[in-house]
Amino acid sequence: MDAVRGFLHDWRVVLLIIHVGVTAAMIVVILLQRSEGGGLGMGRSDALFSVRGQANILSRLTAIFAGIFFFLSLLMAWSVGGPVRSTGSIMDTLPAGTTAPATPAPTSPAPATPTAPPAGGTTPGAPSAPNR
Repeated sequence: MDAVRGFLHDWRVVLLIIHVGVTAAMIVVILLQRSEGGGLGMGRSDALFSVRGQANILSRLTAIFAGIFFFLSLLMAWSVGGPVRSTGSIMDTLPAGTTAPATPAPTSPAPATPTAPPAGGTTPGAPSAPNR
């Protein structure tokens, strides 16, 4: 399975070019289909490209191009993906020399809080309220 993945990985540019070509072809086929508003449908009158025949051919081409588009998308995504590990942790990828961060030093005690105001209820230097 890895040999196939490696082969497809080497041919990723070719797969991408084919994918872009299929995408362009699918866009053209979709734009050629007749919509309710008239669309860009071909106005030919022979049996192969009559309104009914055109719808069948363009619908089939759209389905074929869509299938190829999805298949190529899945194939390219699978071929580019790396090896899948079923078990393990992100912690397994840490370098061997790393250690836990150092803990901060204990802080000094907080400064003493100011004492309560004097018994009179006013603080020195504060204006006093008139008594009534």
